[in-house]
Amino acid sequence: MKTFSNIRFKKATALKFQEFSRKFFKTHTEALQTMLDFFHYNEISPLERFGPTARTLENLIKKRFNAMAAIMKEMDNRGITPTKAMMELLFEHAPQQNKQQKSPSSNKRDAPVKDDAFFKSAFETIELQKENTVMKQNLEQLQQQFMETLEKIEVTKSSFGKSKLYLNMKLEDYTQLKESLKTI
Repeated sequence: MKTFSNIRFKKATALKFQEFSRKFFKTHTEALQTMLDFFHYNEISPLERFGPTARTLENLIKKRFNAMAAIMKEMDNRGITPTKAMMELLFEHAPQQNKQQKSPSSNKRDAPVKDDAFFKSAFETIELQKENTVMKQNLEQLQQQFMETLEKIEVTKSSFGKSKLYLNMKLEDYTQLKESLKTI
């Protein structure tokens, strides 16, 4: 014979539990045991949050679509091809939430896209990528000039003392190279 025990609950809580129990289980005991097993098996506390709700996920998806549209417009305007950093920024990192409350007028579609921290970081990434590309091109040019200069150096052996390096280059080429390196 099964034994039962009485537990005291507030009336509103007991009514809620009874509704829930009748909806999903045959008995109140089965409902309570299943809930306890769930928390014990998953090693979670009933007080902790599981993450974003459907409403916050919907807002996040809307922000991502707006961000993607803004980045695509910016790429069209500037003629930039997407980079790995831009794609990671768009698809892997969640946008930062503004701590200020937005006014109702800020919800218009005409509101500036660059107000959101996520958009600002996306545009900064685009600018940094452009600077990086220019710097890489400059580095390649410098390497090429340096290699050409090294090829013009000859070693001359002296019968007295140390060997010397001789730069086999016209004076005009040398001054032009020197001036181009000063402007960098």
